[in-house]
Amino acid sequence: MHKTYYDQIQETMYSKTLDNGLQVFLLPKQQMAKTFSVFTTEYGSIDQSFTPIGQDNFVTVPEGIAHFLEHKLFEKEDRDVFQDFTKQGASANAFTSFNSTAYLFSGTSNIKENVKTLLDFVQDPYFSNQSVEKEKGIIAQEIRMYDDQPDWRAFFGTIQSLYHHHPVQVDIAGTVDSIQPITKEDLYTCYHTFYHPSNMSFFMAGNFDAEEMMGFIEANQQAKTFPAPEPIRRHYPNEPHSVAEPHKLIKMPVSTAKCMIGIKEDMNHIKGRNALQLEMIKSMVLDHFFSKSGAFYEELYQAGLVDDSFSYESHLDKTFGFTIIGGNTRDPQKFQQRVKKMLHELKERSISDEEFERMKKKRIGQFLRSMNSLEYIATTFVQYHHLGVDLFQALPTIESLTKEEVLNHLQAWIHEDRIAVCEIQPEEG
Repeated sequence: MHKTYYDQIQETMYSKTLDNGLQVFLLPKQQMAKTFSVFTTEYGSIDQSFTPIGQDNFVTVPEGIAHFLEHKLFEKEDRDVFQDFTKQGASANAFTSFNSTAYLFSGTSNIKENVKTLLDFVQDPYFSNQSVEKEKGIIAQEIRMYDDQPDWRAFFGTIQSLYHHHPVQVDIAGTVDSIQPITKEDLYTCYHTFYHPSNMSFFMAGNFDAEEMMGFIEANQQAKTFPAPEPIRRHYPNEPHSVAEPHKLIKMPVSTAKCMIGIKEDMNHIKGRNALQLEMIKSMVLDHFFSKSGAFYEELYQAGLVDDSFSYESHLDKTFGFTIIGGNTRDPQKFQQRVKKMLHELKERSISDEEFERMKKKRIGQFLRSMNSLEYIATTFVQYHHLGVDLFQALPTIESLTKEEVLNHLQAWIHEDRIAVCEIQPEEG
């Protein structure tokens, strides 16, 4: 078992790659009453085309199948696994993102029992024709519910405007039509390809003994039989440099319009660079200019173009990256014109040494505060791990940043052909 001490945050991480390939990370925090565990596979909604294990040719599976599989793993032949966690005093959940599927629980007691339940139910799939057909109705209802939410429609409408071919543009749950052809055989194909322990990680933070827990997890895995790991071959279509649709308009029954500005990352610019460094730079810049204490936000607010719904977020992965800025606005035209102008101004914007030091100190403070959240630590650690990055290197990464690196990033970031706008407008009448 490997032991890493992070002096700046005074935390010790215990890690080990088990014989079956599963990577285990344990972060004991004895001062916490709660323990949080997440069991993750590097398989998300964008993994639609791949070569199934044991086959030679690529297949393309229905959109939304990773999310569908997440739902079905909780249902066994004789029970619903959620009830097992409830009986053991734990709260369980799961989520599917663009690039991963995670199963998790939190609790204050019966931790070993809940760890066993988590590992066992994910590694013991059961799908039947009847249960798959039943689930289609449940997920279709969930999709329709999201389709009625203006924020969700604006978010994915923006991504669809940014991307021509990349599957990130497809709603994580798929569409009502796309999930209809899914069969239990499709689910088993995806499961056996992506749920091998060598493509998975287990992260745990909270009140437990690391050596004892590592031994418990290792014994659980040694009692199971898995085939030898094989490399996973995934296929993603070539994606043009420019956006697919510079402007998208969606009509919905809303009282206030929404407007989102999307910025498509140049993946050639990102390749070979430190993903963590880019994430830190992006968060510092967005916070400095667009947070409620930022100059750009203040300008938008004073002009009456934003309200409390205004927000921004960035996503960075191995094959895609984007930033989305926006919210409710009474004048979408003025809002998008003003924000675009602000983004282009960033290329010429100077940052004083004092401003830069404040940006760094604020980001360090935000990171240190986030270390009090077990959920943040676990889910973000795994997210960065998939990018080959150690989350706990964030502090030295921020501290080592120079003003020149930030300014160089701003120079390469904003280009008109990589900006798209999505508006949600009230339906007429």
